[in-house]
Amino acid sequence: MASYDVIIIGSGPGGYVCAIRCAQLGLKTACVEGRETLGGTCLNVGCIPSKALLHATHMLHEAEHNFAKMGLKGKSPSVDWGDMQSYKADTIGQNTKGIEFLFKKNKIDWLKGWGTIPEAGKVKVGDEVHEAKNIVIATGSDVATLPGVEIDEDVVVSSTGALSLKKIPKKMVVIGAGVIGLEMGSVYSRLGSEVTVVEYLDTITPGMDGEVQKGFQKILKKQGMEFILGAAVQGVEVKNGKAKVAYKLKKDDSEATLDADTVLVATGRRPYTDGLGLDKLGVSMSKRGQVETDGHWKTSVDGVYAIGDCIAGPMLAHKAEDEGMAVAEVLAGKHGHVNYDVIPGVIYTHPEVANVGKTEEQLKEAGTPYKVGKFSFMGNGRAKANFAGEGFVKILAHKETDRILGAHIIGPMAGDLIHEICVAMEFGAAAEDLALTCHAHPTYSEAVREAALACGDGPIHS
Repeated sequence: MASYDVIIIGSGPGGYVCAIRCAQLGLKTACVEGRETLGGTCLNVGCIPSKALLHATHMLHEAEHNFAKMGLKGKSPSVDWGDMQSYKADTIGQNTKGIEFLFKKNKIDWLKGWGTIPEAGKVKVGDEVHEAKNIVIATGSDVATLPGVEIDEDVVVSSTGALSLKKIPKKMVVIGAGVIGLEMGSVYSRLGSEVTVVEYLDTITPGMDGEVQKGFQKILKKQGMEFILGAAVQGVEVKNGKAKVAYKLKKDDSEATLDADTVLVATGRRPYTDGLGLDKLGVSMSKRGQVETDGHWKTSVDGVYAIGDCIAGPMLAHKAEDEGMAVAEVLAGKHGHVNYDVIPGVIYTHPEVANVGKTEEQLKEAGTPYKVGKFSFMGNGRAKANFAGEGFVKILAHKETDRILGAHIIGPMAGDLIHEICVAMEFGAAAEDLALTCHAHPTYSEAVREAALACGDGPIHS
């Protein structure tokens, strides 16, 4: 029986980052993973493969719509779906092998198989039981589905199946207008599919800033995606390799159906803790199936911690990574900290959408005095040159102190631009601090500075 300072169950972004940080801090570390490759959902069937398809199809869109405008003449490229899938697989392989290399480099043992916790201080993998002073549950999340909708990963698919369809569908129905639904919907829309998104709520991207929701929906509609909002899906019927999606509109209870070659169920994810034996162990769980933890990620059982998608908070890889590093610090006797007020969110469509901190709606509800600084990418020289003038930067600052409370961006490289604001918020910066910082010209980041200027005397280029 092997003995460790810490065993982490799950090798997704939370688990593998936690393992590496534990090893760096001098703890004897092992990580349990049942897949053939490390990296969890994110690297294998989530963030990384979806970004490969998003990148490939964006290049196709550029070739079809913008190359000729720049004097690049010639036939538009044809799509070889098999080759695109190979490119995606190669991207996954490079990343998962990279994690394997990092495990070897940091002398982390990979315990291959599915783990259970028979008792505190012990982890069973296959027939072997390993001892650990501390156990970290980092088992992530799984696809959530709807009553009356059966996922077969052929006609009715989850985000996993959507990454590897046998062929590009003529008609696709996406159930759910959240991040996954809109990203994968935009992939197939660019590939020529007729994409219709059915959403239960009256807005897309639930929880996002209202102005962003409206602007983003307009842009996606212009790109060819259709939306049916305020609609409750009643069921999906599959017959002869085709699907019929039945839905009911909430406003008048009228019912209708949509025909589709493929239905993508993108109604969110649920914490995944199946088979760990947490009930027997006495680990407290929430009504939503999340592992309950205290302020230091400790569960109700001594020596057992939990991080990532299986605990409360946004289901984001980088949130799990931050928690993984913080738990490692705690286990090494140091102080681990995660600032949950500064966790960015990104949708990797084109244009990208990014946010951090509070929305305007949240500030209104809390009665916080605030001001808005906004700048359109149409006023940004670099964006105009690159056919990327759609969207805006919106900064929310405290009306009296000017401290940045949140930011929302639709536009080119929004997922990268948001981090300037994240850093500013970590330092408690005012909008004026951003406005007084020299930004290189011509860059997209100038739009962030202009939005910060708009919180004061006004932007220059608007």
